Amino acid sequence: MARTSTLKKEAPKSTAQQLGSIVKSCRDIMRKDKGLNGDIDRLPMLTWVMFLKFLDDMEQVREAEAKLAGKRYRQSIEPPYRWRDWASKAEGITGPELIAFINQDEAMRPDGKRGPGLFAYLKSLESTNGDRRDVIARVFQGTINRMVNGYLLRDVINKVNDIHFTSKDEIHTLGHMYESMLREMRDAAGDSGEFYTPRAVVKFIVAAVDPRLGETVLDPAAGTGGFLVETFDHLRSQAKRAQDYEQLQRGTLHGIEAKPLPYLLCEMNLLLHGMEYPEIDPGNALRFPLREIGDKDRVDVIVTNPPFGGEEERGILSNFPEDKQTAETALLFLQSIMRKLRRPLGARKGGRCGMVVPNGALFGDGICARIKEELLKEFNLHTIVRLPNGVFAPYTPIPTNLLFFDRSGPTQEVWYYEQPLPEGRKNYTKTAPMQFEEFTGCLAWWGNRQENDRAWKVAATELLADGCNLDRKNPRAKDDIAHLPPKKLADSILEKEQRIAAIMVGIQALLGDPGV
Repeated sequence: MARTSTLKKEAPKSTAQQLGSIVKSCRDIMRKDKGLNGDIDRLPMLTWVMFLKFLDDMEQVREAEAKLAGKRYRQSIEPPYRWRDWASKAEGITGPELIAFINQDEAMRPDGKRGPGLFAYLKSLESTNGDRRDVIARVFQGTINRMVNGYLLRDVINKVNDIHFTSKDEIHTLGHMYESMLREMRDAAGDSGEFYTPRAVVKFIVAAVDPRLGETVLDPAAGTGGFLVETFDHLRSQAKRAQDYEQLQRGTLHGIEAKPLPYLLCEMNLLLHGMEYPEIDPGNALRFPLREIGDKDRVDVIVTNPPFGGEEERGILSNFPEDKQTAETALLFLQSIMRKLRRPLGARKGGRCGMVVPNGALFGDGICARIKEELLKEFNLHTIVRLPNGVFAPYTPIPTNLLFFDRSGPTQEVWYYEQPLPEGRKNYTKTAPMQFEEFTGCLAWWGNRQENDRAWKVAATELLADGCNLDRKNPRAKDDIAHLPPKKLADSILEKEQRIAAIMVGIQALLGDPGV
């Protein structure tokens, strides 16, 4: 009698397990390449490889659809530069020849002819009808192949070949995995992780501002696309008809990101989350003089976390009024955002904004106060959410706040909401970050506002009379030294130092120190 085999048949892997295995293998291979230095190099490398595979998968779908409809289809990338021409065969071009084909301005192509190298060709693409060619060219303008071993690169390409971007299940799963990799890259970047905003903050701002289908939405500091991805998901749930989905895909979401690396990551992030034609401007969001921003440039909704702490070049400052030129980037973005919000016209409401600002923007005087005076007099600054310390830690220790304002008229009163740390927590860490569920109380309060232990309001007249100092303390909370204005903070420290000195004098006297 035959013995029953005790070997169990291996269970088929889930989509997440399969993709996780592919991505892990790619990263393991890239660790062997001497041209890459940590995740800060490996993720961008994997991104541009996946980007080209993604484009070719989508092109083949569009070609098939056009053929069925009896229409002519123009490819965004021509042979022999398509993924299927040089990358799809496991035994294809490899080693030094592969590196030369990708990197050099002129090289031997996979079809045996000499011509522009891959990156040189991709950078030269130009659109004639708003297709993906412009997007591809912009992505590769700032992209560099940092792998130096063509055999290892071929191994990575062969792994990526096993990802099927035509599968909705795979692309949905990969979208979530990509977000996880962005967080890992942020952790590896240390102080350079400024283009990542905690997901909980992004989700809360979008939920509070509540963009509606048919409105135009802008993030002028798009980074890796977190706000745009969240807004896309928020609006997608409102799309019920094919026309709604087409409207969402075209002309609804706009971003601006000047840095090449986050620009590449942003494009890939949006593609993986279902945006077929990301509209991301690769220029400086502050490059246009404020006086030249007209109605055609304005939008209904702005959600963003502009950079703060940096400085802009002198030429950029000249785009702003002389009495409001400042080195603080966050204040320049605030002015640009105010100008870009749509003005109310007839039955159409004015634009609205939710944004992150550093604590200094609340208590700053001089130029900062003049900007806030305009904000209070010309806009309705209806809510300031005070975030607990450490939300952006360990990447920056700067306390932050969320401003919500619109163009419905001048401010009458400003509501403040103090977001607490979870009970028992003293701070956030990169392994235990802020969670969206912590905003449940604030969102419940949002539509039914009453003063309580966390919420209070201040009349605009009082704020204007106090030099536009928006740094208002919760009247029901204990003193929190981290939220004091600089002068009060310095006074508090000095007072404590004097008390310590007095105590030390007393101790020395008791010990009979002859030096006293």
